[in-house]
Amino acid sequence: MTIIYAVLIFCLLIFVHELGHFITAKACGVKVNEFAIGMGPAFFQKERGETTYSLRIFPIGGFCAMEGEDEDSEDPRAFNNRPAWQKAIVLVAGSLMNVITCIVLLMAVYLVIGTATTTIGSISDGYPAQEAGLQVGDTLVSIDGNQVNSWNDVAEYVPGKEKSTVEVVVDRDGSRLTLDVGTRYNEDSGRYILGIVTKVAHSPAKAITGGFRGTWDLTKFMYKTLKQLFTGEVSAKELSGPVGIVYAVNTTASTGVMNVVYLAALLSLNLAVINMLPFPALDGGRILFLVIRKITGKKVTDKMEGYVHMIGMMCLFALMIYVTFNDVIRFIIPIFS
Repeated sequence: MTIIYAVLIFCLLIFVHELGHFITAKACGVKVNEFAIGMGPAFFQKERGETTYSLRIFPIGGFCAMEGEDEDSEDPRAFNNRPAWQKAIVLVAGSLMNVITCIVLLMAVYLVIGTATTTIGSISDGYPAQEAGLQVGDTLVSIDGNQVNSWNDVAEYVPGKEKSTVEVVVDRDGSRLTLDVGTRYNEDSGRYILGIVTKVAHSPAKAITGGFRGTWDLTKFMYKTLKQLFTGEVSAKELSGPVGIVYAVNTTASTGVMNVVYLAALLSLNLAVINMLPFPALDGGRILFLVIRKITGKKVTDKMEGYVHMIGMMCLFALMIYVTFNDVIRFIIPIFS
């Protein structure tokens, strides 16, 4: 099942990404020579119109090969001869499709498992919340003066260290009550908690809202992590490649299908964020060159840009080898030791 899940996730994420490039390229009149899922030799090919559609033996990767994408072409419909705004649309579309995929997958997760509300669903026996008089059905309004808009705010506003009490305002049957609630250290979560559990709601409207909010929260977290990576707060050894992803799929699969779907959403958004980084060979790097060439005119040629992207691709391959080596040391070798 791990292999099946991993293949399905890889194929889905690459398919929607390349489909975004493909659809917008066709819409902008760009000639597409081949649309492929997978890498390596093709085991299925079908030519329709000017485009060859193919499936390749390695279910990792894929591409939308546009005329004039990486080389000079005299064809007026070649990518290199299209207006800059059309190029930008085509380049952004792949990552945008991955963001949309993340939103849709999170909606499915929240629809099935439900979404956390700001209403208390249960209270742990013996914890400060019970002693302070909080009740099931109370809706949290604020904690220590901080307004509670989502259940995630509870963990953020409850102090991470021991504190005598926190001021909790709740709505109970239309009336607001202010209670002083203590905190207690919880070994499982590794932090101080009140001892309350959210009430889960199964609502299509909340699932839609949760899909958008969850995607936004994950995006902020990813950019924060990238910042920590560049500042050295997070080591490059923590990065993972295909081996690490398969290991994560294997670990997640044992906890249920919906957790695998959540992981797929996370990976889809990760693909979008990484791809839009202003690094050569990535879509973000190509967009950066559109801006540079718009400013400098013809000083930067297609050939010069192609060389830069080729160097960037070599750097990315080197990074992939590095993270794969680390993944093998972290995840594979311990299995046999």
